[in-house]
Amino acid sequence: MLVIPALLLAQQTDERGYIVKTGDTAPDFSIKLTNGKVVKLSSLRTKVVMLQFTASWCGVCRKEMPFIEKDIWQKHKNNPNFALIAIDRDEPLATVVKFAQSTGITYPIGLDPGADIFALYADRKAGITRNVIIDKTGKTVMLTRLYDEDEFVHMTKLIDSLLQ
Repeated sequence: MLVIPALLLAQQTDERGYIVKTGDTAPDFSIKLTNGKVVKLSSLRTKVVMLQFTASWCGVCRKEMPFIEKDIWQKHKNNPNFALIAIDRDEPLATVVKFAQSTGITYPIGLDPGADIFALYADRKAGITRNVIIDKTGKTVMLTRLYDEDEFVHMTKLIDSLLQ
């Protein structure tokens, strides 16, 4: 009988490269935002949280970000029960700031040196764009990969319903 160490089992990915699954408690991390503020995910418990994994070189990310800005951030940014953080994969601060400006996003974006935060959620070599929706209890309730209009609409409706 083959025995697989628990650590290897925990690192198995789904067909989209995710390590986490819906229903799992979202892995905790601290991230430094472009404004210098540090946010710890666990400090956002009691809020609906959207994590957007992104990078300046990602064309699909650039396509999706204006929709996140318009359909999610502008709608919920003043809701004290909602938080959105873009997590930029392994790029320096100046690049990330320029990227945010060029896409016109106003939601918070943080730095992920070495893609260490990304690696808590998906295989380090897996692609982006990805969105992770976390409910008020800290459980992962939706995982997206790439930009699909129907999936995006479903995600926005899910966020709306979680905030009611």
